[in-house]
Amino acid sequence: MLFKPSFTNGLVVPNGQEIGFDSADIVNFLNVDDSQNDYIQADKALQNSDVYSVVYQLSADLASAVLHADKQQAQAMIDNPSNDWTNAHAFWQGVFAQLLLGGEAFVYRWRNVNGNDQRWEYLRPSQVTVNAVSDYSGLYYNASFDSPDVGYMQAIPANDMIHFRLLSQNGGATGVSPLKALATEFQIKNGSNKLTLKALAQSVMSNGVLKVDSGMLNAKTKSAVSRAFKAQVDNSNGGPIVLDKLSEYQPLELKSDVMSILSQTDWTGKQIAKVYGVPDSVINGTGDQQSSVAMMAGEYAKSLMRFANAVISELKNKLGTNVSIDIKPAIDPVNTDYTTNIATFQSNGMLSPEEAKWLLKNSGYLPSDMPDIPSETTGKEDNQ
Repeated sequence: MLFKPSFTNGLVVPNGQEIGFDSADIVNFLNVDDSQNDYIQADKALQNSDVYSVVYQLSADLASAVLHADKQQAQAMIDNPSNDWTNAHAFWQGVFAQLLLGGEAFVYRWRNVNGNDQRWEYLRPSQVTVNAVSDYSGLYYNASFDSPDVGYMQAIPANDMIHFRLLSQNGGATGVSPLKALATEFQIKNGSNKLTLKALAQSVMSNGVLKVDSGMLNAKTKSAVSRAFKAQVDNSNGGPIVLDKLSEYQPLELKSDVMSILSQTDWTGKQIAKVYGVPDSVINGTGDQQSSVAMMAGEYAKSLMRFANAVISELKNKLGTNVSIDIKPAIDPVNTDYTTNIATFQSNGMLSPEEAKWLLKNSGYLPSDMPDIPSETTGKEDNQ
């Protein structure tokens, strides 16, 4: 084909070479004059504690959720995708983390001659280019594998590549990284950090002021008094400082403007939470004081499902079977909300005691072999 439009996951520079978006060299082309910074490297983003916290929690919870496939063979691959490379939780958390950072993630399906899956291999976005066929009726992929036995593989059919993506600007062909929306926030955060360090260095040069009621002290005498006072503090082993009537010691405090600079980190944290659609409590542990714990948990569950739906849709499409996800193991690992709801349904008459007990057994909250012991009330009713 003479015309092969390509949706690349890298930047093609003037000499024809393609640089992956996770390569450090890409900033030399995207930010030549340092006037703009629209791209944030994933490894740099993970150095931000707020981004790391959000990505880790979301990816871990998505990996803790249970994926269900109607076909037994598809379920077997979901439960053990990479064979001996790693365990299922680590594999899926890595895939979800890449999806959250880069807006898309790739998994290559190694299949036998009969088309049956044997194992799945995670590919970094920098290893894959996404191409459209000439009539834009589908996609194919080119990929560079880490194994030298495989090397570079061209024209990979779309059905052999599981391609997860989030928000798209080209009809769903590729995804957009959430970090793109945080470029300005990261510039502000970096500038704030530099300003904070400078302000702290200038504001806390000394830990206190020692006043001596004696005039006309020269610089040498003042230094000697300071050293003597410091020696007394160091040798006191944490005990009280003893001063005479002619001396007064006053510890320095951080100035209000420095504290104001330090508080700017809360603002950037809220912006990061906004981009990923999670409550503030995921980052700073406080959140909206007007929201209850149940409300924040509900909002977080909605956030998980937004990302989970992108995964479910792609698995349905590529595996040719119905796929669903149960996020309850992630958001309610000890069944607190589940048992509360069952108790409420029973008290309202929506469930009988036997039905409530069956649900608790089925969920694993109660032992499956727990005997059905009749209550004393039931025994008295039977005797009558």
